[in-house]
Amino acid sequence: MDNQLVWKDEFNIGIKVIDDEHKRLFKIINKLFALEEDERKSIRACQEGIKYFKEHALKHFEDEEKYMELIAYEELETHRRLHKGFREHSLPALEKELRREDYSSESIDHFLAVCAGWLIGHTLTEDVAITGGKMSKWVDLLPEEELAAMKDLILKLLHNMFQLKAQVISEAYSGERFGNGVYYRLVYGRQQDDEKWEILLAYEEKILINTVGKLMKTRSNKLDIMLLNAVRYTACQFVQHVMEHYPSMESYEMIEESFLTYEQFQEIFENKQPQVSLLFDTSEGYFSYCVIAPHVLQNSIGVPIEASNAMKEIGRYLTERENVEKPKVLVVDDSMTIRHGMKNLLSGSYEVSGVSSGASAIRAITLGRPDLVLLDYDMPVCDGRYVLEMLRSEAEFADIPVIFLTSRGDPDSVKKVLSLKVDGYLLKNLKPSDIKERIDDYFKEKRKKERAKKG
Repeated sequence: MDNQLVWKDEFNIGIKVIDDEHKRLFKIINKLFALEEDERKSIRACQEGIKYFKEHALKHFEDEEKYMELIAYEELETHRRLHKGFREHSLPALEKELRREDYSSESIDHFLAVCAGWLIGHTLTEDVAITGGKMSKWVDLLPEEELAAMKDLILKLLHNMFQLKAQVISEAYSGERFGNGVYYRLVYGRQQDDEKWEILLAYEEKILINTVGKLMKTRSNKLDIMLLNAVRYTACQFVQHVMEHYPSMESYEMIEESFLTYEQFQEIFENKQPQVSLLFDTSEGYFSYCVIAPHVLQNSIGVPIEASNAMKEIGRYLTERENVEKPKVLVVDDSMTIRHGMKNLLSGSYEVSGVSSGASAIRAITLGRPDLVLLDYDMPVCDGRYVLEMLRSEAEFADIPVIFLTSRGDPDSVKKVLSLKVDGYLLKNLKPSDIKERIDDYFKEKRKKERAKKG
């Protein structure tokens, strides 16, 4: 397999010193791909290559920050914090995994995939923002000292309450799916005004089973009403412990709680930007703690849980989760209209999620493998062709089915699209019923082939 990052003109942000270093980092990662593919040609060579990449990445961060200081870039501190998060959390976690796994092929693959994904995503968002090409995605973050204190507090609580030795792996979690998730929302307010704090907790299901479930001595390896009800109270206690360390929140009380579908959880991230958005690896799975505050909430999301309906709503939530054994479809399109239209069209038969860029798509696929990707061919900056090349370059994702979404129906364009070895293409101007029918037909044919293989 030929794992290579392909440099494209759209990666140039127009600042030579930064563009040259980005190209150099791409080349280093490609050399590491080549070393790793040569049947562990030399663990020592991989170790040295990874060290070399790290040194260049950290030097690049310094140079980039100096340039931003020189031009008096307004979002310098935010940019610096993202560099610091990758330097102090993501890289150490990856290096720890490499050592623990003795530089196995899987751990090296993971290191390269995360670094490549971070490099591409950061280049196409925050680095482009330096030139005024777009706004920084991360604004109004919690002050760094307060965030550091909150991280330490949450890590201690995870250990004290659940005996979990966790580590922060991202300070800029964007709501991507990870594993089979449970999503819980709490809203805190006070009587004297309309200001509210919104807390979002996301768990991999196995964390709940292996922590709260074990405390309850449950024998099941599945969520049930009693376990999920216990999760509610445990989550409220957890959040209360966090809030107790912030005097400004003493007068706030919990006024609403609800379990969310992943689509509702993702919608919050599309429409609001958390001031805190932490992703933890707990060794039992991923856990996310997000805060949106303070602001006036216009509408409730999910069905509010109250004493009178708690057991009924939890039962309904579990039933809906169990019934959602639907194929997972990821829609990648920079148009919110297209993403929402596809969700409305397909959600009755499929579990549909959407992202707005190629970089977000790579990250979403890393956290949760879809059964089909509907990929916009004509996205700006990181187009569908490049996203496809990235997927096909990774062994874990090489066989994920991809169907291009395109507005071009002329013979030459169709021929060009099909030459990229995709599973098909859909014209965006087709009738919704025709789009749904073609996707249904794709999955019917796929199931038929799977049954034939089984004999």
